[in-house]
Amino acid sequence: MSGDRRTTGNPGMRLILPLPGNETFARRLAEAGGWELGAIETRRFPDGETYVRILSDVADKTIDLVCTLARPDDGFLRLVFAADAARALGAREVTLIAPYLSYMRQDRRFRLGEAITSKTFARLVSATFDRLVTVDPHLHRYPALSALYTIPAQTLHAAPLLADWIAAEVGEPFIIGPDEESEQWVSEIARRIGAPYAVLRKIRHGDRKVDVELPDFSQWKARCPVLVDDIASSGHTLIEAARKLPLQGFQRPVCAVVHGVFAEDSYERLKGLADRIVSSDSIPHESNTIRLAPLIAAAITSAEEAQEGIIRHRRPPEPLDEVERAGVDSFPASDPPPWTSGVR
Repeated sequence: MSGDRRTTGNPGMRLILPLPGNETFARRLAEAGGWELGAIETRRFPDGETYVRILSDVADKTIDLVCTLARPDDGFLRLVFAADAARALGAREVTLIAPYLSYMRQDRRFRLGEAITSKTFARLVSATFDRLVTVDPHLHRYPALSALYTIPAQTLHAAPLLADWIAAEVGEPFIIGPDEESEQWVSEIARRIGAPYAVLRKIRHGDRKVDVELPDFSQWKARCPVLVDDIASSGHTLIEAARKLPLQGFQRPVCAVVHGVFAEDSYERLKGLADRIVSSDSIPHESNTIRLAPLIAAAITSAEEAQEGIIRHRRPPEPLDEVERAGVDSFPASDPPPWTSGVR
């Protein structure tokens, strides 16, 4: 009989663990699925290194680490440390729940010497987790996440949620997509709520400069324009479209996006041009209106039922050493107990 403790226990035992900044989303996810909510302690050492400690019992459980990856460079190592700790402490499976998935844009080498960061990042995530669940990743030249990730990667779609919000909150909407590539996505939103739609022509001159061409929309000017996009990063496309729509006689538009990155001052600039701005809660922001936790919980439950009894064992948990057995009385060697602070 193998010594791998993950071969025993109830495969339905699921623990939701939030990384810092993801506590609200994790709580909603746990409530939506009826799962246990755990906790992680993290802090920085004086030299900038990260301390991670899982405060919940993970043995024999399926662990979902919840972490939006909107600004991954700040906390990715912390996420890796938490995943490795969970597995070493006997987790049956470790899943990354990333409502927003980063490093998808650099999908080719545009200039000599550039790193194709989407491939590197996917390799790191695939080496760390058993499974990935995300919402509307920015797939461009990749047909699916399976072209990048070597672990099961589940892509969920927020378009129906955006459509339902528009139908409930906007009278006589006219759905407008940011570019030709968005037509299939935008048309699905429009079809779901029985609204007309159109797409803009976007001409990109770099990361921060975008020209937007509006066709003649005059036949729809009695309707409320709704600009929809999967990601608002620099916000330039939405800003340019919102600036030009009144020139055709439209009222100020409503903007609805899945992922509201809103870098720098883009949100304030767009706010001055739009009637209302809403986003999903994939990235914490004041515009968050559409909750993704029920969508993700339903997908997890469905996958759990389909995979019951099938557990991928990446590697067995490590035996607890004496320091780990000591529990709360132990401190890392480089970080003395608080009661010794100032003592020489």
